[in-house]
Amino acid sequence: MQFKDIIGHHKIKTQLAQTVKDNRVSHAQLFLGPEGSGSLALAVAYAQYINCEQKSENDSCGTCSSCRKYQKLIHPDLHFSYPFFAGGEKDVATSYLEEWRAAFLDNPYMGLDYWRHQLEAGNKQANINIAEAHDIIKKLSLKAFEAQYKVLILWLPEYLNVQGNALLKLIEEPPEKTLFLLVSENQDRILNTIISRTQLVKIPKFSHSDVKQYLTAEKAIADERASEIAFIADGNVQTATELIKDETNPYFDLLINWLRFVVTDSGLHIIRLCEEDFPKLGRENQKIFLLYAISVFRQILLIQTGLSQLVLLQGKELDFVQKFGDNFIGEQLEVAIDLLEKTHYKVERNANPKILFLDLSLQLVLIFKYQTFPQGTQYI
Repeated sequence: MQFKDIIGHHKIKTQLAQTVKDNRVSHAQLFLGPEGSGSLALAVAYAQYINCEQKSENDSCGTCSSCRKYQKLIHPDLHFSYPFFAGGEKDVATSYLEEWRAAFLDNPYMGLDYWRHQLEAGNKQANINIAEAHDIIKKLSLKAFEAQYKVLILWLPEYLNVQGNALLKLIEEPPEKTLFLLVSENQDRILNTIISRTQLVKIPKFSHSDVKQYLTAEKAIADERASEIAFIADGNVQTATELIKDETNPYFDLLINWLRFVVTDSGLHIIRLCEEDFPKLGRENQKIFLLYAISVFRQILLIQTGLSQLVLLQGKELDFVQKFGDNFIGEQLEVAIDLLEKTHYKVERNANPKILFLDLSLQLVLIFKYQTFPQGTQYI
């Protein structure tokens, strides 16, 4: 994986390369970015650049012995650790190494659910167990085989839990020429004792134009469809890749019908959606739908505040936001967005979708139909 293979993030790539040129490579770094932001790909490309034998000004050569092995993820001094799903107590990451290599090489922007699917793990709990922590210590205690640096890339350390305490001393005082590159999506779930021992590298989500360019150039998606997918994906390339399978936007009609029932307080129709349609989506599609609804409401706010030049929607979606925005004020939309974000958070934590979406719908009825705001809000 070379920097040039990763879309966007030009400033971050330059900064990472500069740390190598200035000989300021921190021994423990935390790459923090949302799912589908390319943070894992950046960590691999950074490690490859560090150990490249003929590195250029801003990228690895891609042709030396080290780069060829890195690009196949078979370099003997490159180690990976990642969550796996309810395996035996003695299972370690290397038990799934072939599946890991295949998954990353096929999709370097992958998220946890994509990885879960590769292992056919269903709804099993993700975990990095104590046996894996001990295996990391064992691997990094060995001398490097051929590279200047031994590198451990730990993907999603938030699943390490208390087992991470076994790694604290190693992270703080690693063997010479040993690098820890932690790649996380949620800083709040990582042990503070680990965060305090790492240098933070923040990776933002991709821009709409980055995702659109990726879809048109790499996936041969038509321009208008690529723009539509990029809007729904909201910077998440993993989500964008999944949406390619659908010929049309699968969420627009559902959103229109749902909001129509909400603003008219059509109780029976709302109940049917919450009892049947929303649960059928599955957890990941429920999350995407909620993020899509949030993005649509934000586009309406842009129009209402005179920033139409920033609106990304086209066609029937643009017609909808213009008409919907004519009937409601910004304060209503802001409260609705807050409720949608809270519901998304609860969906991530496996709350009951029937109850969640019914509660959300009824609160939106109060906001849009009766202009009654939830108790405690400070709007209007």
